[in-house]
Amino acid sequence: MNAALTATKNWFLQSLSAWNRFWFSPTAPHTLAAIRVLTGVMLFYTHLVWALDLSAFLGPNSWISADMAGQVTRSAYTFSHLDYISTPTLLWICHIGALVVFALFTVGYKTRVMAVLSWLLALSYCHRLSGALFGLDQVNVMLAMYLMLGPCGAVFSVDRWLEKRKGASGISESTSANLAIRLIQIHLCVIYLFGGIGKMRGEFWWDGSAVWFSVANYEYQSLDATWLGFSPILIAVMTHLTVFWETFYAVLVWPKLTRPVVLAMALIVHGGICLFLGMITFGTAMIIANVAFVDPRTIDGLVKWAGSRVGLVIGPSSVGPSSVGPSSVGAVQGGGVAAAVASVASAGAVVTAGSGPSDSGVLQQPRRRRKS
Repeated sequence: MNAALTATKNWFLQSLSAWNRFWFSPTAPHTLAAIRVLTGVMLFYTHLVWALDLSAFLGPNSWISADMAGQVTRSAYTFSHLDYISTPTLLWICHIGALVVFALFTVGYKTRVMAVLSWLLALSYCHRLSGALFGLDQVNVMLAMYLMLGPCGAVFSVDRWLEKRKGASGISESTSANLAIRLIQIHLCVIYLFGGIGKMRGEFWWDGSAVWFSVANYEYQSLDATWLGFSPILIAVMTHLTVFWETFYAVLVWPKLTRPVVLAMALIVHGGICLFLGMITFGTAMIIANVAFVDPRTIDGLVKWAGSRVGLVIGPSSVGPSSVGPSSVGAVQGGGVAAAVASVASAGAVVTAGSGPSDSGVLQQPRRRRKS
């Protein structure tokens, strides 16, 4: 009896410890900062597009008025500052102000403030543009919401550049960075899980013809892929593989063995959506969300490699020499992407981010660390 109680107690303590490591282990902010830059670009671009015909979308005489949007699709718990704008001049002033906020968020100036403002503004536009709302806008808002919870401007930002000019030391790991990344990861798993379940309710996904009907739909087609019709077996394999990947993404993305395959599949699926189905922005936004599973040290190494190619001076590794050692720094400076990734992998940072509940921590840090 005592042995059973002891075993149960140990299991509970180990599970609690794994839970705490999963959510609250400090991690470097590089992945979060990379997502901030990419999400900021998407926010700026997608809201810039509204300016092509701003009055028609948001003006007093817009295609879908504020009253109609409120009656059809909105509840009493939603709010949009755009509902209270009654003149085109004020609308343009507010819209330009929003674009300025998104631009400052992208470059990382006053990032903490701009992150909150970006989320509020993006959400406000979604509440007003009910008739024109798309999955892209929802993904943008989701990413902006979690970015404001962590230090997304701690690196790759004007804020960091200003801090370095004042003599600031290296980048420190933080729990909030890990928490924000984990929330993005979990939210992404939920999206894919319900997306896969939804697909399984459609007969075209069961009979293997869904991919064909997608690429043959001229409403969405950007590049002609109807040549797939010559290989029904290939279409069926692509269809069933897509359903399997999307449904089990939430399970297979956590183990280190299967994670690279799952992320590669995400790149193929969403890249295909970008190229062949005309939904470039949506596919790109989903690829950006998958960056949450890339290790911060890999992000740091790739940014340094890219910086060396364009002549940027980024300085010493901000993740720390124990994370990206001299060999990987040399590969980044002197070799290609493959060499950089290979050397980063040798330091224990294969293209995988914080791991599942069974891992010993978000980042498998070496036992011995040297000061930056």
